[in-house]
Amino acid sequence: MATTKKNVGKMETPIDQRETFVSLQKNFADSSLGVEEKLGVLYNLQKADNEIEKIVQLRGELPVEVQALEEELVRLRAKVERLGEAIAEKNVIIEAAKANAVQHEADIAKYSRQLEDISNSREYDSISKELENTNLLRQIDQKNITEAKEKIEEYKQGIEELNDRITIREQDLAAKNEELGRIVEGTAGEEEKLRERREGFASKLDERTMSAYERIRASVRNHLAVVPVYNGNACGGCFNTITPQRLVDIASGGKLVICEHCGRIIVGGKAE
Repeated sequence: MATTKKNVGKMETPIDQRETFVSLQKNFADSSLGVEEKLGVLYNLQKADNEIEKIVQLRGELPVEVQALEEELVRLRAKVERLGEAIAEKNVIIEAAKANAVQHEADIAKYSRQLEDISNSREYDSISKELENTNLLRQIDQKNITEAKEKIEEYKQGIEELNDRITIREQDLAAKNEELGRIVEGTAGEEEKLRERREGFASKLDERTMSAYERIRASVRNHLAVVPVYNGNACGGCFNTITPQRLVDIASGGKLVICEHCGRIIVGGKAE
């Protein structure tokens, strides 16, 4: 009985961030884009990223400073809110203590009247004890009220100091935002064009190549994943000498060459 063969599409293997450059070289060879064209796209992508980074560097530490000020203001305002809640809690304590004090004053007056009509020493001792305890409770009420009021004044002073800091930080933030806004406004058009250009180059590359490119960029200090030959015989990233055979491979443009010292992709040409 004859069997029919079904066409099975080529399965894509998942990208492994630890994959070797050998697998990346094989991926280059299997790509629909020619190796030389692919290297050119990578180099142009790198140049676009370089220009974008220059624009970002113009902003300096301003974005970080703005974020730090915003986070500090959130913390300061949260402290003010907590102190406000603490004041409200103390006011509840004061009102409760005042209510207790009123009741204790009434009890003291009652026990004092009862002492005037005592018929025996045992009853006198009992009421005297109640009167003494109630006087102590009244003193505790007054103590609670005094301490709560003192805390409220302390909290209010804290709020005032925090509000002064908030005012200063708000002024700092406004100035930083204004400065950052001027820089962004002045470079927004150019940055948008560069990002569109970058996306155009990135769209021509497969996911595995882009993953390798981004991984190399993240692993080197100057974010240069693709570099030209420097001074005719050296890597444009780490400046270590390239072997003659690798120089031939680079010049031919038909093979992906990775620097054996720094792991960058090397393409033909001279450093700009």
